[in-house]
Amino acid sequence: MRIVFMGTPDFSVPTLLEIIASGHEVVAAYTRAPKPAGRGQAERKSPVHQAAEAAGIPVLTPRSLKGGDEQAVFAVHAADLAVVVAYGLLLPKPILDAPRLGCLNLHGSLLPRWRGAAPIQRAIMAGDAQTGVMVMRMDEGLDTGAVALGEVIPITPDMTAGELHDAMMRIGADLMGRALAALDRGSLDFTPQPETGATYARKLEKTEARIDWNQPAIAVHNHIRGLSPFPGAWFELELAGKPVRVKALRSTLANGSAAPGTILPDLTIACATGAVRLVQIQREGKSAMDAPTFLRGAGALPKIVS
Repeated sequence: MRIVFMGTPDFSVPTLLEIIASGHEVVAAYTRAPKPAGRGQAERKSPVHQAAEAAGIPVLTPRSLKGGDEQAVFAVHAADLAVVVAYGLLLPKPILDAPRLGCLNLHGSLLPRWRGAAPIQRAIMAGDAQTGVMVMRMDEGLDTGAVALGEVIPITPDMTAGELHDAMMRIGADLMGRALAALDRGSLDFTPQPETGATYARKLEKTEARIDWNQPAIAVHNHIRGLSPFPGAWFELELAGKPVRVKALRSTLANGSAAPGTILPDLTIACATGAVRLVQIQREGKSAMDAPTFLRGAGALPKIVS
């Protein structure tokens, strides 16, 4: 099939490579435009941009697809199908309708649960025991299209969003490969999503990253792992008489009881009910380290800044 691929972050790359390896013709790759990054603020191409260029695929980086000129360019590809994986731009109806077989999207949840921008993080933050990946046919709604294939992925008690992301992108690439093979045979069936159980995975905001020790331990633990490694749930410690921001990257539920925010042995921190033991943290401007290493360097047991 002639395929237009649309994606941006590293999550998208395995699916692009799977499509190429399966022998389909990727006639163009659409991705977000390069952005300034790093200390020198040099423009950095997206992971999909880099992977597509390495494979000799033409890359397009429109700021929007709402204009007639961009829609005309898209139509010229004469694609059988568009495959969309974490692209980051809305597809208007003329784009959705342009490929002969429509547009397939790989979405990181068990739809209709967690439609929207941050399904991986929201599933963990909500304490879900499982999630998954699904291939759906895109329509004008927000992740409301009919579903073709899906794979369930268990969420283990201490799994972070980063770990779930990595598992999901591998499983998702294989799932999309199977979906394309079935579509090519004319045997890919679609089932409309139920509206019952639909939830919205709103975009992560910087303001929600700070840890609230006045929450129950399970809520704090889910918050930490749902935001790890990025953007990272954080709190402040008093070190050498100054407040220092610290990211909590890994945690586990622990025994302990004290006023919320009290640091107990082994970098265990009391919550409203129960406690959370911090397993891995990262001081501002420093590399990540395990709790014993941090405690050896801290000297006296630090205090949390309220």
